Amino acid sequence: MTNELLTDQLDAAVFSDNGLLPAVIQQWDTHEVLMLGWMNREALRRTLTEGRVTFWSRSRQEFWRKGDTSGHAQYVQSAAFDCDSDTLLVQVDQVGGACHTGTHTCFDGRDLGATTMNRPTE
Repeated sequence: MTNELLTDQLDAAVFSDNGLLPAVIQQWDTHEVLMLGWMNREALRRTLTEGRVTFWSRSRQEFWRKGDTSGHAQYVQSAAFDCDSDTLLVQVDQVGGACHTGTHTCFDGRDLGATTMNRPTE
């Protein structure tokens, strides 16, 4: 990736007032949503250039690269902004659990029991 292309991509990102961008992390081959994390401009730059997902920890106020302490790394397969460039989708090859609880996804077993509906037939 050229420096000019990287700068263009970083400049295209629409960060919130607190300087963060939500990043949805998805398993590349199954399309399973694994987790949601937050990135500032530097975390986004690291993710796009290093091939590993880096987040900004809102609670610790520091960068954390997924897997550095747990071994449950996320290897970037693709990254794309949504239509407004204010949310990032990162498709990864996940090693081990994505969730800090050790589960494969942060969305395991917490179904809220929402009312479901089929779309109308024509």
